Amino acid sequence: SPGAHGTRATNASSVARSRTTMATHTVVGVRASLAPRRSRVAPEFTRRGGAPRVRSASARLTVRAAKGDVLLEVKDLSAKVAETGEEILRGVTLTIKEGETHAIMGKNGSGKSTFTKVLVGHPSYEVTGGTATFRGQDLFEMEPEERARAGLFLSFQSPIEVPGVSNTDFLRMMCNERRKARGEPELDPLEFYGFLTPKLEQLNMDPSFLARNVNEGFSGGEKKRNEILQLAVMESEMSILDEIDSGLDVDALRDVAAAVNVLKEGDKGLLLITHYQRLLDAIHPDFVHVMQKGKIVQTGDVSIAQKLEEGGFEALAA
Repeated sequence: SPGAHGTRATNASSVARSRTTMATHTVVGVRASLAPRRSRVAPEFTRRGGAPRVRSASARLTVRAAKGDVLLEVKDLSAKVAETGEEILRGVTLTIKEGETHAIMGKNGSGKSTFTKVLVGHPSYEVTGGTATFRGQDLFEMEPEERARAGLFLSFQSPIEVPGVSNTDFLRMMCNERRKARGEPELDPLEFYGFLTPKLEQLNMDPSFLARNVNEGFSGGEKKRNEILQLAVMESEMSILDEIDSGLDVDALRDVAAAVNVLKEGDKGLLLITHYQRLLDAIHPDFVHVMQKGKIVQTGDVSIAQKLEEGGFEALAA
């Protein structure tokens, strides 16, 4: 639980501060895990060049890519479960350029969610081979929070609750972390409210959400809307949405899809993980990939999703 990772405190104010710190790290950092560590690189796996390089502060600064440049490039990525050693990813290769929307489909257990978690630094997995870069930077040389500040966002498939931390405080801290990383001034509470209000309207969210604790008592649909609100606040260049459509009714899916379509305009990159064509009918991908047994085995346009909808994965082999 979040409290288990926070500072042990004996008074209510200290507990609240530790929860707030942990909450910030959770979403601004890993967002897929509460642990403050990145994905481990297996000891037997070393990159060309031998010892890990030392990164100066200037080396970590991000530079906006030119239009059409590669945002995310993954080559022959392999990874295993750290605790059991079970191999999940077996050579994933994927390139996403600015302005592109990609979707990955596949059966349960094919490695889709593991792939997303490895990219953002989930500590339950070890990278055993391959490379992954974001805007030219080696992801595996970056801490999870550095990846988030650089503009890589992952939505939770099952968003967690963070008791004791208001949505407003949480969102403002996330926003200011990104602004600091971009060399922009932080927003005070009043400025942030002005920044946030149009985003609430865009998502068709009641402003009362802001006074509630992060995801506490939220319905499934409300949690997913809150994930997209976090994406809107972070203004990330590369967003990964892991089954954002699960648990949404028709109206909620329409609102979420409309907001995502606005957020991905311009040179933003988007990767969707989904089982269903209904999401791809609302957020039109440029490329659809099929993952099986830890590898991308087929790539095409949205017609792949249509074939899956009509005949299942067996239809693709025909």
